Amino acid sequence: MLVPLAGAVAMAVLLGVAAFVIFTRDHDCSGGKLPLKVVAAPDIQPALNKIAGRYNKALHSIDGKCVEVTVAKEASARTANALAAGKVTADFWVADSSLLMESMRQTPAGEALPQVEGSIATSPVVLAAAKSAAGKLSGALQPSWTSMIAAANVANVDGPGRKVRVLALDPQKNSAGLAALLAAAGTAKESGQDKALVGALKELSGQLAADSNALLASLTVKPGSKVPVGVTSEQAIYAHNNKKPDAPVVALYPKEGTLSLDYPVTILTKDPEVLKAAADFKQDLSSESAKRTLREAGFRGTDGKPGDVLAEDDGFTQDTPTALDPPDGATVARMVQTWTRLNLGTRLLTLLDVSGTMALPVPGTGMTRMQAINKIATEGLALFPAGSEMGLWTFSTHLDGKGRDWKENVSLGPLSESIDGTLRKEVLARTFAQIKAKATGDTGLNDTVKAAYTQLTKTYKQDKVNTLLILTDGAGNDDPDGGVENAELLQFLEQTYNPKRPISILLIAFGPDAKKGKRQMEALAKATGGEAYIAEDILQVRDFFLQGMERRLCTPNCDG
Repeated sequence: MLVPLAGAVAMAVLLGVAAFVIFTRDHDCSGGKLPLKVVAAPDIQPALNKIAGRYNKALHSIDGKCVEVTVAKEASARTANALAAGKVTADFWVADSSLLMESMRQTPAGEALPQVEGSIATSPVVLAAAKSAAGKLSGALQPSWTSMIAAANVANVDGPGRKVRVLALDPQKNSAGLAALLAAAGTAKESGQDKALVGALKELSGQLAADSNALLASLTVKPGSKVPVGVTSEQAIYAHNNKKPDAPVVALYPKEGTLSLDYPVTILTKDPEVLKAAADFKQDLSSESAKRTLREAGFRGTDGKPGDVLAEDDGFTQDTPTALDPPDGATVARMVQTWTRLNLGTRLLTLLDVSGTMALPVPGTGMTRMQAINKIATEGLALFPAGSEMGLWTFSTHLDGKGRDWKENVSLGPLSESIDGTLRKEVLARTFAQIKAKATGDTGLNDTVKAAYTQLTKTYKQDKVNTLLILTDGAGNDDPDGGVENAELLQFLEQTYNPKRPISILLIAFGPDAKKGKRQMEALAKATGGEAYIAEDILQVRDFFLQGMERRLCTPNCDG
């Protein structure tokens, strides 16, 4: 009986030795450790850290060294900037979106960037609201990009923005914010809402949250008269609710479809040995155990399918949300540029016509032309942030002494600056409300434009969009005493305009006589890369404010 037992023991020993030889051959750490430094977006870093922990325990060996993966947390925009500057020390990068890489490829440093090597997870970008407030939205805002634009459009004073306040993530710092902006812009273009989009972007630029955590926390603060709605990733909502907050948040899926964060892998190292380690870890990220860890953290697979944690009882959908067509790199770059230019500082000098005809009534409104345009101009102030520089001149013949057709009512400067103890923005609003037409005054436009354009040229500021806004009900210049002639003013503007230091004229004319001067007014505006708008109805001026805002996005090459 002992002989067979001895044989069995011998066989077990041999098998154990063989297993040990195989194990040590495949997990040979005799050469020490081979560090692999991974940097990942903050939302996916905890899950990757778990995967890396299991990977390290499994002793993956490369040329006699065991790979040791460390996963650091860093905002993807920050890593992208460091990469563009050649200052990244990581070997392996998991960003939150390939949109970021597409945007970077349009920069001068873009050609040198490594290629993305596939995606490891997805998370759709969605609207979000506090669960307790979501029921109140049914009558004010349907889950869609179109509704979000309408609610955020600062110029749509009678729209859903009366009941809803839209919060956003900075698209220059957050990929979910960029994806939301691109999704909204795409649907706006298809539905002819381009002007509304500009009004929405201006409003959203002042409603930015630092990150998804801050945005979601602000949604659950007891609201006032408006229900707050935000935009973030589905996974961010899951992570927020998983902390068992007193006020959970629900995801609202846009009916048009959406874009998703896709968590691309980019291998940054050029070291041959570390490249092998990076390739091995990348392969491990596609294993079933890694995929399960990611799904348990609230991410979807690359096929869009969720794990059990995204339960319908918790307000999520197990269906894969409709995917919008992903934008190409050029489209992404244009949108980033649009956002940057739209939020570039403003320097705006307004010239307001106070000639006698401004006292005439506007049919059907109960207001004079002066009262109507002053009301609309005051609304227009809401389009500009506190850092904007604005000023106001009024003009009519002999307005400020004989031979001078203009008067400086509010000096040009920051809206947040104090004038005799009152903010310039408040002084402007009060001044607009008090201005009256000069009963015997003619227009005196040309002399005023020349003087104002000269001042703006002398005081030009490089970090701002410099604009001369003219509001008039006339048909151009009307000056019985002569002054600057049409041809003379046009020649002056053509000679003075400098495309490297652009100062554009935005001219808005309204009233029954406005069309008569259309050719001359268009010539003045075009000489400076600007635009002239003729309003059939004075209330159209609201739209023209937004169209003028759109031109900020292309100046000084809007017509080239």
